[in-house]
Order: sequence, then C-alpha cells, then structure tokens
Amino acid sequence: MKTHKLTTIGLLTAILCILGPIAIVLPFSPVPVSLGTLGVLLVCLLSGAKNGTLCTMLYLFLGLAGLPVFSGFTGGVGRLLGPTGGYMLGYLFLALIGGHLASLWKKHLPLQALGLLIGMCICYLFGTLWLAYQSNMRFEAALWAGVIPYVPFDVAKIGAAQVLSKAISRRLYLKNNI
Repeated sequence: MKTHKLTTIGLLTAILCILGPIAIVLPFSPVPVSLGTLGVLLVCLLSGAKNGTLCTMLYLFLGLAGLPVFSGFTGGVGRLLGPTGGYMLGYLFLALIGGHLASLWKKHLPLQALGLLIGMCICYLFGTLWLAYQSNMRFEAALWAGVIPYVPFDVAKIGAAQVLSKAISRRLYLKNNI
C-alpha cells in the first residue's frame, strides 16, 4: 500500500472512532442514537466500498480490543454480543453495499442517498434480528425498539454525510476509492 492510502485509511478510521462513541440514549430502547452510523457513511463516501469496509473493520477490531470507541465510550467483546451488536456487524454491510452503490451513483445525489439508504436497511436487518434474539422480542417489537424511531435520524445522517464528505474531500484532496 502506498503511504497516502495508509494514512487516509488511518485518518478515516480515526474519524469513525471519534464519532462512534457519541450517542444519545433513548429511554424506550436499548439502542442509542449513535453518530457511529454517520461515521460509517462518511468513511464509505470518502473512500469507497472496499476501503470504507476496511476502515469499519479496523474500527470494530479496535472496539473488540477494548478501546472505548463504541457508543457511550465503551468497548470489548461484550458490547458486540449485547443488544446493539447486530447493528455494529451491520456497519460492515452498510460500508460494503452502501459504499458500492454510492460510488456507482456519485454523480447523482438522490440516487447516491438511495444507495446509502439501502445499505442502512441491511444494517437495520442485522441489528433487528440480533436485538430480537438477544432481548427475546418478536421481530416486529424489535423493529419498533431499534429501527422505526431511528429512521428520521438516519435519513438526516445520510444528507449530512453527503454534505460533509464533499467538504472533507476537497480539503484533504481525497479521491473516492483511494
């Protein structure tokens, strides 16, 4: 790997590690509103599917190692095995699929947003299935506890990621798919 590519992957992973712990706990759900999804969206918009997935994997490995990079400044294996672990696993698919579709449609912002939304829906699926299993809920109850209240926040994060990625890439001279 070239030095620029390694540095960029490290920088984008750091951005994800900074945003990931910032979360707002909602009283009716074990799933917080986390800026981790914004971080994943930014990373895949700035670096494409392959490198965005690599940054997301590095982020998850850092959290598994115990660094406090997960929501609420936590880390460790227990966090991935807890109620929100499915969403964190879903981050990988958000980066891979959402990043790929966003790269395909990078010239058309509404389609790019749709690609990110498709990736987000796959992340929701993994999270909902794990939340239902972990919390002994029916799938529909897990949807109401971990997805439906969060859709407006995540749609806003997609728009914010599109705006921020343009500004960041201009300042850091990043090219999609570094």
